[in-house]
Amino acid sequence: MKRLDGLWPQVVAFENLWRAWRKARRGKSRTAGAVAFEMELEANLLGLQRELKSGDYRPGVYRLFTIYERKPRLIAAAPFRDRVVHHAVMNVIEPPLDQRFIHDSYACRRGKGVHAAVNRYQVWARRYCYALKLDVQQYFPSIDHVILKTTLRRHLRDERVLALLERIIDNGPDLTPTEPAYFSSDDLLAPLEHRRGIPIGNLTSQFFANLYLNDLDHGIKEVLRAPAYLRYVDDVVLLADDKARLWAWRDWIAERLAEIRLRLHPAKAKVSQVREGLDLLGYCLFPERRRLRNENGLRFRRRLHAFAEGYAEGRLDWADFDPSVQAWIGHARHAETLGLRERIFSEVHFRRERTERRSPGAAGRRVEQRTEEVAVGRSQQEQPAQQEQQRRVPSRQAAHQVPEPLRSRM
Repeated sequence: MKRLDGLWPQVVAFENLWRAWRKARRGKSRTAGAVAFEMELEANLLGLQRELKSGDYRPGVYRLFTIYERKPRLIAAAPFRDRVVHHAVMNVIEPPLDQRFIHDSYACRRGKGVHAAVNRYQVWARRYCYALKLDVQQYFPSIDHVILKTTLRRHLRDERVLALLERIIDNGPDLTPTEPAYFSSDDLLAPLEHRRGIPIGNLTSQFFANLYLNDLDHGIKEVLRAPAYLRYVDDVVLLADDKARLWAWRDWIAERLAEIRLRLHPAKAKVSQVREGLDLLGYCLFPERRRLRNENGLRFRRRLHAFAEGYAEGRLDWADFDPSVQAWIGHARHAETLGLRERIFSEVHFRRERTERRSPGAAGRRVEQRTEEVAVGRSQQEQPAQQEQQRRVPSRQAAHQVPEPLRSRM
């Protein structure tokens, strides 16, 4: 396998840094870090370029917070200028290295994703009787830094690119699990000698997670010759007509994971008949149909009510939550959820009383909005002129998209 070299000039090229800034600001253009960076855009990009070329670049301090979706996850958010650097290096190294991944690795890759993965699974579920689902225990917090750096060096030769990647890895917050992990041949102090963990939320971490298990992917396809195998980050699924074969594959995978200091989750290794349904990537999947996971709809309903409350109080603007709403709709539409979507959106109204406040997107600008209400999920109706102006959407349309409320001219 040829190692890639001569990448550094591409990484530090101003055009690449500019493209990296464009990518980093997507969905973040209203944040304080993105706004501050953009106010002196050319100077900031040139400053990053100088620091990278001279070797003086040092990543900043992460902002840590926890999200609660099924289970608590600690998220580490890098400063905006560091996210620009992450995009800059990924722009250059990801395309050639992505070609070395197997076809059925679906996380954070162009043309892949959750829906491609579940589509692939359902094709196989119509062919095979049994499915084995595995989950790597505490995957991101357990990734070994030395093994990750060694893996990168097997693919990259450019020392300056490697030095930048290693600096990003070393600068991450301490995410080592509190419980030490021992493997065969470890002595008592071995867990203390292995720094572990990469931050969930980094663009680079998503790529590292794919690369770290790439050898396992190839082993399953080329050594086990498993015909139906897919992986999404640390979710692993294999299908076959023989349950004993699936359990044997499970043991082989556990041994290979131990070699890179990872473990399978002991409670999540399960062989089941495909006709019973498989809980995977937010759906309950059957050969011919799919349902949304039960708590997914309940969790989104609570969030939507919170968005409506924040909008009514003036704490949120439509742009603050519309991407999140549209993302959930896009996910839910891939399952049998039309009735669910109609019920959720029909009971939530977005209404803002007459108020005057500062817009978070334009500091100091006074915005006065007339009283308005969005009743999502009902038929459009003409209201008398003397009544409050409303915008209503047919239920089937509302189940697919949420309209932006009427806004007064400023």
